[in-house]
Amino acid sequence: MLYWVAGATAVVVLAIRLVYRYQSGRCSSHRKLVGKTVIVTGASAGIGKEAARDLARRGARVILACRNINKAQKVADDIMRTTGNRKVVVRKLDTSDLASVRRFARGILATETALHVLVNNAGIYGMSEKKLTADGLELTMATNHFGHFLLTNTLLGLLKASAPSRVVNVSSMLHRLYTSLDPDDLNYEKKPYPGANGAYSNSKLANVLFTRELSRKIRSTGVTSNSVHPGVVLTDIMFKEGANKILGYICACIIWLLAKDAELGAQTLIYLAVSEDVNGISGKYFVDCQESNTSDLAKDSGLAKKLWEVSEQLVKLRPEERHY
Repeated sequence: MLYWVAGATAVVVLAIRLVYRYQSGRCSSHRKLVGKTVIVTGASAGIGKEAARDLARRGARVILACRNINKAQKVADDIMRTTGNRKVVVRKLDTSDLASVRRFARGILATETALHVLVNNAGIYGMSEKKLTADGLELTMATNHFGHFLLTNTLLGLLKASAPSRVVNVSSMLHRLYTSLDPDDLNYEKKPYPGANGAYSNSKLANVLFTRELSRKIRSTGVTSNSVHPGVVLTDIMFKEGANKILGYICACIIWLLAKDAELGAQTLIYLAVSEDVNGISGKYFVDCQESNTSDLAKDSGLAKKLWEVSEQLVKLRPEERHY
């Protein structure tokens, strides 16, 4: 009996895995990016790495914006070897550190004459306990939202000058988990810290709201902004410093059985970066290379506006960093 149950369970799991992967969206565009410049944050592993590889294969100059430059350089070397594109470079960026974001942006503005695609992919799953950055920001929100908010604003002038250009923000379906977000308490000073799941979900909701408000502010500039849920993907995000290791390993076992690999998980990022299907489309949320619905909270334009205003204050956005 036990063997029968185990066998039946294995068949069900395999069937779910095959169906999920079969239904997963794939970018079918053959568009080349020769002469285009692309930045992918968090490109040293997972879906960021595979998105960078695909964009390099299309001929783009690809900048891997990563915290660990030694690891990123090995990835860059591998991408150059597998694609034949030698225009893959590494630049140091820690999105949890506003000073690092500003240094990276200054370097880009000093050395690059154009920027056609910015993929805001870097992220962490969440801390099991609340942790603040040197800027006094909650670490999960700082890494997943504030850093990319500041980076995008700082590079927006270059994106506008390079139009048509695109911003792709990596969110998650987990943005649906919470029915409230207090923009005045993004560092959890009033309410208790919600743990790894809550912090991560709130930061992913912030990604969708940021995308929505950015799209409104840059309407008619030739720059588009869209967010994406890449799917259930097995990457190392759950094993980074500060994450709940037990939860990470349990989730990893389940995801290993059911999920996409990184190459398949990168498909919607790539789709939003290159596909002709989304020319001029902005402020939307995509799953499996198709426009999809967000939570009702993520559609709240008033909340998106308030989040933007508070984010400006908390990152201390400077006049020269405003390009809208």
